[in-house]
Amino acid sequence: MFSKTGKGGGIMIQKGAEPFFLRGGSHGVLLLHGFTGSPADLLLLGQSLQRQGMTVLAPRIAGHGTTEEDLSRQTGEDFLDSARDGYALLTGCCKKVSVVGHSMGGVLAFLLAAECKVHRIVSLATPVFIAPERGADRLPPLKFCRGRYVPKQRKPMKNVPDAVNETYLTMPLVSIHELFGLMHTMTEQLGRVDRPTLILHSLGDHTADPKSAAYLAEHIATERKDVIYLKRSGHLLPLDKERDKVFALTAKFLLGKYHFRKHRHAEETKKPQETEQRRSVTKAKD
Repeated sequence: MFSKTGKGGGIMIQKGAEPFFLRGGSHGVLLLHGFTGSPADLLLLGQSLQRQGMTVLAPRIAGHGTTEEDLSRQTGEDFLDSARDGYALLTGCCKKVSVVGHSMGGVLAFLLAAECKVHRIVSLATPVFIAPERGADRLPPLKFCRGRYVPKQRKPMKNVPDAVNETYLTMPLVSIHELFGLMHTMTEQLGRVDRPTLILHSLGDHTADPKSAAYLAEHIATERKDVIYLKRSGHLLPLDKERDKVFALTAKFLLGKYHFRKHRHAEETKKPQETEQRRSVTKAKD
């Protein structure tokens, strides 16, 4: 499925997993994909945002869309550097840059916002806590993970770019440690994130525990934040059953047409499975 080396001996990128750039207006949007994913996971969202007049860039995160062995050689800092590079490119052609991150891409989005001038943030299924069924508590210590891989299960999806279903078949255990390290660093940096933020998460997410959304909302510094829980999707919000709703909400928020609603009950942040579909955590208006 993957070509390991090119003519010059370098790693080749899987067909369809290349970065993409969609020219639009002066508002740039950086799309950051998830762990073991590729920019193809965000192509439909990117095309939707371009139709709304925005310029879109989706970089390929280091070690992704190539081979599992290539991924195993990358660090969390390499992942973040990929996001930094994308941000720098967009700032060169756009007056303002917003960041939309899915899963690990959301972790990178918050880290980027803690150190760069970001206009707005959209978090799609960003993990703070891993769902119990993923067995993260059984991950061996790093010193026992070198050269070890675990199977990666993902059901084929319909009506998506071909590269979406050409995902890695295994995950390097060392790379999972790098992801967890990034997540930990993100929780330490959330207090520095003071930009308007929309957090979307599915109650049916069996990868990133839905409790993650409430944690993010409670710990970022901005008062202009909102959490919306979806009910018919899994972890892959940009590709799943409610993707059109995700696209519409993302565009509305990025364009400044989204109105925050008043916070209802503090208890909602503790038990998202018992809340209504939409929860606001601010009294401010955008």
